[in-house]
Amino acid sequence: MILDRNPPLTRLEGKVALVTGAGRGLGCGIAKAFLGAGVKVCATDVDEVEMEASFRGMETSGNRLLNLPLDVTDPEAFDDVVRTVVDEWGRLDVLVHAAVIMPLISFEETSHAAWWQEVTINLGGLFNGTKAVWDVMKGQGGGHIISVASLSSFHGFANEVAYCVGKHGSEGFTKSLSLEAAPHNIAINAMGPGSRIKPSGVTVAEAESTPEDVKSTWADPIELGQGFVWLASQPPDRLTGLCFNAARIVDTIATEGWEFDFAPAKVTSAPEDMKSRWEWYAKESGRGY
Repeated sequence: MILDRNPPLTRLEGKVALVTGAGRGLGCGIAKAFLGAGVKVCATDVDEVEMEASFRGMETSGNRLLNLPLDVTDPEAFDDVVRTVVDEWGRLDVLVHAAVIMPLISFEETSHAAWWQEVTINLGGLFNGTKAVWDVMKGQGGGHIISVASLSSFHGFANEVAYCVGKHGSEGFTKSLSLEAAPHNIAINAMGPGSRIKPSGVTVAEAESTPEDVKSTWADPIELGQGFVWLASQPPDRLTGLCFNAARIVDTIATEGWEFDFAPAKVTSAPEDMKSRWEWYAKESGRGY
């Protein structure tokens, strides 16, 4: 499939995005997708070596890319990164929280330390990031906050207790905060990849040496990143509180173009869940979509 990677720039012109977990995998693909759309990007990760490997040789002229180290569990560090971005570019329009770890271990093997590490990265990082960008987005009249979802956001899996709790919690965060954020024109959403992606534990170096027959089963993270670009190009008051599927959006763009007529089945593999959220949001907020 060949996707036109040229979204309508009128809604993205001059925009700034911050992506966590951008040192590898989906987070890296999302950051590069935003760069490809002309957005200024701050790519962050706790692993500076991975960041260097992932963005080595990328065009940085025109002052459109910042690579900054960030431990998302540290709220003060998150505040510092946001201040750096705003000092550099004067605004911050999109936060994508892609930082995550996924230890596949049983409950009995899960230590207290492992539990809290997972929860503070996945869910705590989303909270810290939202706190850090909240006043900036309020002050500029709006923005988008997007977390990365998965099947573990809705279903339980053996050996994923801590991971599933973090992903389920992110969905509750999205549903609840969207009601409080709406008056400030801040959209709160989640987006799952919708396709098999490189396991988060596989480093850049390990991915390069992975056999082609295995790598061929991984979706292109930059391609999936176009789903995040599409969502960020929407007015913040249009689709807040919903969870999307990047692969489904990419397929729809490929067949209908970037300005496709919206319908739940075109943007998620769970359209009934989206419709239910839609109805609940309208009831609780008094705002329709």
